[in-house]
Amino acid sequence: MAVMEVAASEPVFIVSAAAAEQFPPERPDRDIEVAFLGRSNVGKSSLLNKLVRQPGLAFTSARPGCTQLINFFQIDERLRFVDLPGYGYARVSIEERARWKKLIESYLLQRQSLRLSLLLIDARRGWMDMDLELKAWLEFHNRRYQVIATKIDKLKSVNQVKAGLAAIQRQSSDKQPVPFSAIDGRGVREIWQIISKIKTSQ
Repeated sequence: MAVMEVAASEPVFIVSAAAAEQFPPERPDRDIEVAFLGRSNVGKSSLLNKLVRQPGLAFTSARPGCTQLINFFQIDERLRFVDLPGYGYARVSIEERARWKKLIESYLLQRQSLRLSLLLIDARRGWMDMDLELKAWLEFHNRRYQVIATKIDKLKSVNQVKAGLAAIQRQSSDKQPVPFSAIDGRGVREIWQIISKIKTSQ
């Protein structure tokens, strides 16, 4: 079976949700959602855009904290990508961070169509406390996830890349991280392979 590298139809933005009641209707026996999780400015929107080869689909910015809602994108008739707010942005108020946490958990716990979470880790920095907390939370709630090592192009040598991936791997148990670059698209094919396996097993 050929690996799907691009969506069969044009990807479209559906809605930005500030509360669970604003999530799109779902057909759990048919719909498949892939969530993008990670710290602020780790590259969630950049990864989403690269996967669909549509640079402006999800808004990207060098300023952390830009994604403050849960953004849903229809990729084909069954598949949706879901871009969640980043965590760990210090300039956001405690109240706002609590609201984001409640919104994110309501999605991760209640959404029956959620089949996979892509947990993005900056390859230059490795795991941070909030990343490890999220990983433990996903495992406790039996939510499938795949670790993506982003910004691999920011590492200046092959040895730095190997060291960065090895450090992430040590905290990933049996989950091999997929290295990703928003510059040259490294990792796109591998991520689509993972998503395609989920689609075919549905």
